[in-house]
Amino acid sequence: MNPTADEQRLVTEYLAEIRKRLGEDEAPQFARAQGASAADLQRLVQRYPHCPGALIALLQEVDGTHWRDYPGGEIAVPMLGSDVFEYPYYLRSVQQILEDAAAEPMSIAQIYEEYLDEDPELLGAGVDAQVPLNRRLCFAYCINNGGTSQLYVDFDPAAGGSVGQVVRYLHDPDSYKVIASDFTAYLKTLFDTGFDFIFEE
Repeated sequence: MNPTADEQRLVTEYLAEIRKRLGEDEAPQFARAQGASAADLQRLVQRYPHCPGALIALLQEVDGTHWRDYPGGEIAVPMLGSDVFEYPYYLRSVQQILEDAAAEPMSIAQIYEEYLDEDPELLGAGVDAQVPLNRRLCFAYCINNGGTSQLYVDFDPAAGGSVGQVVRYLHDPDSYKVIASDFTAYLKTLFDTGFDFIFEE
């Protein structure tokens, strides 16, 4: 899916805000970032044909910030947020996204088994517990390398959800919750919250 002009504009504005707000340690790192190659983006779309245009536009400019090795050096810069204030997120590269996609195809129901019925907070409305996790596109890991939280684009919603919704996984207590109806709406929420995941010194 090619990004629309509106999606390109949103991403351009988003990255401009990120660059303005990063601290003196992270800004030079972020300046090393480069966009994903056309071949890698094609591989991504082959694996996830409904990959959101706004996410493609973002990856065209920055092919990941999660301990990503660029020609100018490695970078580890959180540049995304969620409804969980304590956990800024790294953007995963195309290669990292595809590595996650190749992981064992377990579903939420298989992972939690009987606990799924015992814990009503574990599964949010609109999330299908039977869908293998790797059918969702994992585009972000939180700052502890994803152990506490990850973000997904979900193409197989349950009743009441929407195709392309953004789902946030949180550990301890575990939960899967829809935090935006699509990736564009997700980026707009980060504008609305004033990029509060970037901690100013």
